Amino acid sequence: MLNTRKAAIIGCGFVGASIAFALMQQGIFSELILIDQNEEKAQGEAMDLSHGIPYTASMQIKAGTYDDITDCAMIILTAGVNQKPNESRLDLIGRNLVILKSILSELTRRNVQGILLVVSNPVDVLTYAAWKLSHLPAHRVMGSGTVLDTARLKYLLGQHLGVDSRNVHAAIIGEHGDSELAVWSSSNVSSVDLDHFCELRGHHRHREAMEQILHDVRSSAYEIIQRKGATYYGIAMAVARIAQCVMMDEHAILPVSTVLQGEYGLSGLALSIPSILGHAGVERVLDLPLSPKERQSLLDCAQQLQSVIAQLPLS
Repeated sequence: MLNTRKAAIIGCGFVGASIAFALMQQGIFSELILIDQNEEKAQGEAMDLSHGIPYTASMQIKAGTYDDITDCAMIILTAGVNQKPNESRLDLIGRNLVILKSILSELTRRNVQGILLVVSNPVDVLTYAAWKLSHLPAHRVMGSGTVLDTARLKYLLGQHLGVDSRNVHAAIIGEHGDSELAVWSSSNVSSVDLDHFCELRGHHRHREAMEQILHDVRSSAYEIIQRKGATYYGIAMAVARIAQCVMMDEHAILPVSTVLQGEYGLSGLALSIPSILGHAGVERVLDLPLSPKERQSLLDCAQQLQSVIAQLPLS
């Protein structure tokens, strides 16, 4: 029987540990299991986090094994090699697929029934691989997708317009990577059309500004990796938000990576698309009203990922 207040994080590097810290502060779970190939590392992270419990919500954090997670409501997969300077997320696929397969063999052996949340990169490809190899229903396998990219877009637009980024409504979709696209056609600031709001704030060179902001979103990870070696705080907050949506049954909308089954005329891959999230996982993938240019960009992105997936040993 699933314990709806219990989760596991597999992989205790910078990303996994930061996610554990974010989840601890959110108070979503009462029990958190940390698993890492380096058991000492998992134990150390659990100890360090546990010492902060007197100042946050009551919970239990401990290092464990795969036998400890059979009743977890959510299993977060962060294990994998990190993106290096000048390396794209797709460059990681071979190494991280091997790691993913080893994890999934452990999970399927124990017939886990929780929701799988893939964070390792390239997240869209690995989300599809996790669904294909685990034989779980599509709604129970999702990736962190472009939730972080969308936050970056909202932040940069907020900075550009001088408004609270929480009032910016826009989304990055497609690949969590170099071919991702912004849905400018339906973007707005508190229901005011984005172009109109830009003009209200004295910005009139819309096309140039949008191209620069999208470029900055796409290059954010590279810029951070160049400066500090890895990105982890932003993705930790994004994953905590996803977990909150699912565990609290919010029916909120986030652009998670999800297996497509005919949406946008696409199948045989996972893409980051705004979806309604609740206890069941991905409740519905939304068919956004895209401009012709945006739709073509999404199809081009899908074709690129499908060509990568076609070369993977997923049988």
